[in-house]
Formats: sequence, structure tokens, C-alpha cells
Amino acid sequence: MASILLLHGPNLNLLGRREPEIYGTSTLADYVNVVRTIAEGRGWTVHDRQSNHEGDLIDAIHSARGRHDVIIINAGALTHYSWSIHDALGAFEGPVIEVHISNPHAREPFRRSSVVAPKAMCTIAGLGLRGYEIAARVATTRSSE
Repeated sequence: MASILLLHGPNLNLLGRREPEIYGTSTLADYVNVVRTIAEGRGWTVHDRQSNHEGDLIDAIHSARGRHDVIIINAGALTHYSWSIHDALGAFEGPVIEVHISNPHAREPFRRSSVVAPKAMCTIAGLGLRGYEIAARVATTRSSE
């Protein structure tokens, strides 16, 4: 059975309570459930992981090799400077989809740069839950093309 690794970086465990004017009121569980519902409806499994620690995310990416077909990642603030996540994603054999709840290009200047994007087949940003829905649809149709 095909499998998605859904990764969430620092502070995303606070979704629904942290800066709702930017991130809305949906919780991390809501985001995971959107991906899981779509993926499972198409015969895929979803393994999700959130960590506030860069090394934990890198370990998860390394462990995805040979176990998962696609990675969907919202690296949070690590998006903008984690070259170690960039390198780990480069060692993953399958597609990577970068997703962001808000639009980083409409925010502070430091958020306009992504070191994840060069390793991703696409970036979906600014669409909240809808962006995760799109990411799940892209992930689950990619390998069947």
C-alpha cells in the first residue's frame, strides 16, 4: 500500500491557538485529518509527525527512505534556513510537496526564502486546510500517472 509521510515543524503543534489571525482556528489534528481522509479514500496510508526539533524531522526524513512514497512537509520556520532538512530531503527518492498554511510571500521578508522549495516538486501556500487537501490529492495521484 502506498504511503505518505506528513511532517510538521516547530510550533505547528499550537495550531488553533497560536496567532489565529494568521493561521486560523484549525488544529494540527484538523490538518492531519484532511490529508488522512483523502489519502485513505484513495487506498493510501498516512504517517504524521510533528516536532519542534530539527534533528527529529531529519531522522523522520531519513527513515522515510524505502518506507514512504511521498513526503508532504510544512517545516514551519525551519523552511527558511534549515540546510540540513534541505539535504535530507535530497536523499529521499520520492516526491516532496512543500505546504504552508499562510502565504510566506505576504509576510516578513525573511519568510520569502525557502530552502525546502528546491527539493520539492511543488509548493502550496496560503490556502490553509485547502492547501493540505490539494497536497494530498497531488500526492496520491502522482505515482499513478
